[in-house]
Amino acid sequence: MYFTRNGTSYWYEIEGEGKPVVLLHGFTGDSGTWSRFVSEWKHEFKLLVIDLPGHGKTVSERSVTMEACCADLAGLFAELGLHQVHILGYSMGGRTALSFAMLHPEKVSSMTLESTSPGLNDEKERTARVNRDEQLAKRLERDGIVAFVDFWENIPLFQTQKKLPEMIRQSIRDERLSQSAAGLAMSLRSMGTGIQPSWWDRLEELKLPVLLIAGAYDNKFVGINKIMVNHMPEADLMVVEKAGHAIHVEQPQFFGKIVIEFLQSIS
Repeated sequence: MYFTRNGTSYWYEIEGEGKPVVLLHGFTGDSGTWSRFVSEWKHEFKLLVIDLPGHGKTVSERSVTMEACCADLAGLFAELGLHQVHILGYSMGGRTALSFAMLHPEKVSSMTLESTSPGLNDEKERTARVNRDEQLAKRLERDGIVAFVDFWENIPLFQTQKKLPEMIRQSIRDERLSQSAAGLAMSLRSMGTGIQPSWWDRLEELKLPVLLIAGAYDNKFVGINKIMVNHMPEADLMVVEKAGHAIHVEQPQFFGKIVIEFLQSIS
C-alpha cells in the first residue's frame, strides 16, 4: 500500500494484531529485510514495514531530509490511527528511528536500535562524511547499481557477512541490486550520517525504554553504543557475540529472541 505526502509515496505493509511495531531497514535495503521476523512475530504484534526514501517501492519527486522523512512517518502513523508505536531500526533505519523519537517523542513507546549512531557532533567529521557520501553518490550515478553493490558488499563493515551461507549472501545481494542508483544517491545526500542532525547532546531527553544492539565484531558501533547507553536514561546495551554490523542477518534467532523479550517487557 502507498501513503503519499509532499511528493513522496511511501510503500508500506501491515501484518498481525497487537502492539504496533514499526520496522525500518538500512541503507541499500528495503522492507523485505524483515520478512523472516514479520512471519515469526505477526501472531503477537501489529507489524508495520516501510520502504524509506530512495529505497524499495517508495518513490519521491524531491530530496527527502531526515526531518522531512520523520514528519512523513508521523503523518503515516496518524493516517493509520497509530497514536504510539514501538520502533525497531537497523543502521540508517536506526538513525531514522532515533531522529523520529527526538522529533516526535510523544509518538514512541520504545526503541530498538541495531547498529545505530546518533549522527556526528564534530563539525569537521560532519563535513568529511558529507563529502564522502557525495563521492559515493557520484559513484552510483557514474557506475550504476551493479558496480556499486560489488564495491559496497566488500567494504570492511560487511566482511563478517562473507561467512554466511551462499543462499543468504545471495539474498542480501539481490535486495541491494533491486535498488535504484538515483534513489540511493538521493538517500546519501539527504539522509546520510553527516547531513542529518546530531542527537548526541540531546540523548538524555529520551525518557523511554531503549534497547541498543551491536555485534561484537563491529568494533566501531560497539564503541559508539557504549557511549550512547550512558547518555540514555532508560537504555540497555546488548553486544551480540559472533556478529558484525547486521545482527538480524548474522544471528537471526538470537536477535529475534532479545527483541521479543524486550518488547514483551514493556507494559
